[in-house]
Amino acid sequence: MSGHSKWATTKHRKGAQDAKRSALFSKLSRNITVAAKLGGDPLPENNASLAAAVAKARMSSMPKDRIKAAIDKAFGAGADAAVYSEVTYEGYGPAGVAVYVDCLTDNKNRTAADVRSAFTHSGGSLGTTGSVAFQFERKGSIAVDKVIKSDDKKVADKENAVDEDEFMMAVAEAGGDDYEDAGEEWVVWTAYDKMQEVQKGLESQGIEVKGSELTMVPTTPTQVSVADAKKVQRLVDRLEELEDVQNVYHTMEMTDEVVAALEEDE
Repeated sequence: MSGHSKWATTKHRKGAQDAKRSALFSKLSRNITVAAKLGGDPLPENNASLAAAVAKARMSSMPKDRIKAAIDKAFGAGADAAVYSEVTYEGYGPAGVAVYVDCLTDNKNRTAADVRSAFTHSGGSLGTTGSVAFQFERKGSIAVDKVIKSDDKKVADKENAVDEDEFMMAVAEAGGDDYEDAGEEWVVWTAYDKMQEVQKGLESQGIEVKGSELTMVPTTPTQVSVADAKKVQRLVDRLEELEDVQNVYHTMEMTDEVVAALEEDE
């Protein structure tokens, strides 16, 4: 799984820093509403997609009352009814980097035009359905702090690497597929439909979870130059600024050099 945590971390960093809080909460609310409606249950413990949407909202410090309102909207009627549709777009950015875009919209024509414009003006090209999806694998991602909170927490301490063995066993016992070092935290990878189950398994062993989300991981990351990486990031930023866009995934390999260069441009 090498390189994936840097890719995910950069995505989160850019999203948190570039989006205004009100716009971010609107996107998160829409995501929660659709997840609740599609799952047919307002209780996160009975609806895996909703649980992931709520977890993502909490990671962004979204207020509890807004989360509840978004869930309630999924089961409203009339003016309060949810009318969003899920739609995805696929294409290629600069340097042949594959880009996969998740959207929730109440106007597909508007969204298609906006996404196509973002690709065109950033040196990319919008493709057909399935043109890049095969280059990604759906995964669950669970973030865990490295620092031990107490003697009961089975989390590897940065000053005591031997504890990683115990953490590795805990991940296996919870049903996680793999884990990796992401600097200040561990990232536990799970099957797409097992994330909630693995998270509960970790927590039952005394491991404190920072957050979790369902994601798309590139199976074969694309190596790019620093100059091209900046062009790809401009496309990602432009897409993420669109109101209907929920998530943007790409295959650009996030090397230390690329991450440092993108951070300099902030």
